[in-house]
This record gives sequence, C-alpha cells and structure tokens, in this order.
Amino acid sequence: MTATLTTASWRAYARLAKLDIFDYYLSALVVWSLLAPAARVDGQHLTVLGTFLVGEVLLMATLVALDDRTGYHDGSDLANHGVDAQAGRLHRKPLLAGTLTERQVVRFAVLTAALGALLWIVAVVAAPHRPMWTLVVIVVTIVFYPQYSWGLKVSYRGFQEVYVAALGWALFLAPYGLLTGHAPGFVVVQALLFGLGPLLFGVYSNTNDVEGDRAVGRLTVAALASPRGNAVFVGLVSLAELALILCAPLAGAPGWFPLVMLPTILLRANQYRLGFRRLDILRARRLGGWVHRVTVLTLVTVNLLGGR
Repeated sequence: MTATLTTASWRAYARLAKLDIFDYYLSALVVWSLLAPAARVDGQHLTVLGTFLVGEVLLMATLVALDDRTGYHDGSDLANHGVDAQAGRLHRKPLLAGTLTERQVVRFAVLTAALGALLWIVAVVAAPHRPMWTLVVIVVTIVFYPQYSWGLKVSYRGFQEVYVAALGWALFLAPYGLLTGHAPGFVVVQALLFGLGPLLFGVYSNTNDVEGDRAVGRLTVAALASPRGNAVFVGLVSLAELALILCAPLAGAPGWFPLVMLPTILLRANQYRLGFRRLDILRARRLGGWVHRVTVLTLVTVNLLGGR
C-alpha cells in the first residue's frame, strides 16, 4: 500500500513539474551543436551543459508548480481546464485533481528553486568562461523564474509574452556564454528563433484561454485586444520570425540558411491559417509545438554541417 502511494505521489510530482513539456530544454541540444567538434565531446563542456540543463528543469518545475498554485487559487485553471475532468486529463493539474495538497506544491516549489539555483552556480564555477553578460543573464533569470505567476506575477501584468520569449533567449545564450565566452551574430539569431518557438505556441494557448484569463485579470494580448487585434499581433510575431530567417545571412548565417528553414516558414504559415482563418485554435496550438521542434532539428543540422 505504501509503495503504491509512493509511486502515485512521484507521478503527481512529475505531472506538477510538467516533465512531458520539454521544448525549452531543447536549447541545450542546439547549444551543443554550436560548439566546436572537439568541445562537443569534451568532459568539461558536457558537464557544464548537463548541469545547467538539470538546473533548468528544476527551475522550470518551480515556475509551473507556482503557476498551478496561482491558477488553483484564482480559478483560472478550473475555467480553462475544467473540461479535462470529463476527458480524464485532470491529472495534469494535481491541485485540481486532489492528488497533491497546496502545502506539498509550495514545498516542492521551494525545493526545486533552491536545487536549480545551486546547480546553476555549480555550472558557473565549472565553466571555462564567465563573461559578465552571461552572469547577469543567469542571475536575472534565477530571480525572475518564479515570478511568472507568483510574486511579481509578470504574466498577469501585461508581460506574459515578453517573459515567454525572453526565457527561451536566456536559456540559450547563458549556457553558450559559459561554454564559449562570446555570442556572435548567427548565434544570437538562433537564440531569437528559439525563443520565438515557445512564444508562438503560447499566443495560441492564450487565444484559447482568453475568457478564463480575462476573468482573473491576466493581461495577455489576447485578453486585452479584440479578436482582430490579437490576430494582427500573432501575425506580426510570425512575420518577425520570418524576417529573422530571411535576414540571418546578414548576421553570419550561410546564404542557403533561409532555404533549409523553408519547412518552418511553411508550417508557421499553416499554423496561422488554422488558428485565424479556420478558427481551429487548439489544432494550431498543437502544431506550434511541432513547428518549434522542426526548427530545433533544422538548426542542429545546420550547425553540425558547419553552417554556424
């Protein structure tokens, strides 16, 4: 009986940490592919990158645990995910499902925040390079990681979209800076493209959750703007991604880079068509996750082929 309860508890914590949502963690793969061939198999580089990645997973667990706690308190999770109770998917929200108590969630968030920050400190100490800009990015990220919907609650105060993209940029540039000490133009372009991936998933989620977010005062663009205004905003973000791809050769990318990114371009256009022409937001949101993964795979391939 005890073993069964223990197993159930671990599963609940894993669901609380949203371990099946791994798109941010793919930054480590792209960073690894950007390293020189010898550095890709170097023990120090792999240790630093691996330590940073585990710390990232723990800090992300803090973010989503506190987000669940806030959503449980203000009713937004019930409004946005209550239908999951009938679909049998409510277990993804342990507080709503009753598989974890609020005290357990808070304790989990404190523990993962402490361990995640500690691992990032270890990564900094073990790193071959420690440029000041990288240290600033790491410190700011640690401070703001739990503030998404707790503390400063930046996602409730009109900065949700900026936060989602900036987090992706930080999780890309920080480990790259620790491993190389610099960030050339094409690396910055790849970081920007990487951060836009979660954003162009999140804006479709926000469009789907607009009523629940409005009810609790979560000031996303979708909640603040008219449906047309929100569609224009998502279109502009999509065009910004396209502009980055087309202009990447000016930042040091090979001239053929826009051509190999054609799958991302076409999939992103289809995502917008599904979401704002056919009004199938849920399908467009799901496609957004796959577009991000296709982008990551393409970037890794370009880097391994020597295009960096």
